[in-house]
Amino acid sequence: MARRNKIYEGKAKILYEGPEPGTIVQYFKDDATAFNAEKKDVIDGKGVLNNRLSEYFMTGLNQVGVPTHFIRRLNMREQLVRACEIIPLEVIVRNFAAGSLSKRLGVEEGTQLPRPIVEYCYKDDALGDPLVTEEHIAAFGWASQQDMDDVLSLALRVNDFLSGVMYGVGIRVVDFKIEVGRVYDGDFQRLIVADEISPDSCRLWDIETGRKLDKDVFRRDLGSLTDAYSEVARRLGVLPKNAQVTKPTLIN
Repeated sequence: MARRNKIYEGKAKILYEGPEPGTIVQYFKDDATAFNAEKKDVIDGKGVLNNRLSEYFMTGLNQVGVPTHFIRRLNMREQLVRACEIIPLEVIVRNFAAGSLSKRLGVEEGTQLPRPIVEYCYKDDALGDPLVTEEHIAAFGWASQQDMDDVLSLALRVNDFLSGVMYGVGIRVVDFKIEVGRVYDGDFQRLIVADEISPDSCRLWDIETGRKLDKDVFRRDLGSLTDAYSEVARRLGVLPKNAQVTKPTLIN
């Protein structure tokens, strides 16, 4: 097997050159991190679950007309995605108060917000991904005003889709973050949802019990992260009810 060319390795994924021009292979690791990687662990099966769940969400978004970088899943841990130029922002959509918003504004966790709030963080691990405004984004040239209008529209459309899908299986979407990339068709630029959508990048609470089914389980030592992610996958029909998540060994 030819050794693939690694493009980038992050905290949760590795990117390799794809088999065709303009494609990338996205590999999901089992590594779990929190608090800007101050807390770390390896959770068996986490990468498998996130690969399958991100496939589910990205496929659904494509089907309802929200463009994403997802092309197809290749195996248990890898998916083929379209290469794009990532805008250096984390786009956060909040429906309920939690996490850093509760700490910053003193709003009790679980409080429903008057409307979805969209926030932006500058993607820089060394700086701790600081919160920024549209003024910062425009001043430093990270995105144009037209880009930001399109980013806001994409984020709210993703929120509508995720909130509806998850409500149908008894899960509340408290908040989530996405990344957005630019692709070019000739001289025409358009924006697409990139990276991943999984319990790593969302806060998901059981509507009846409030049980956390996301990475807060790891952040706050609330039990098994694999069990939480598996519960989400089973409710969505991504995993059979009695399926066991195994850790395959792949050669890269």
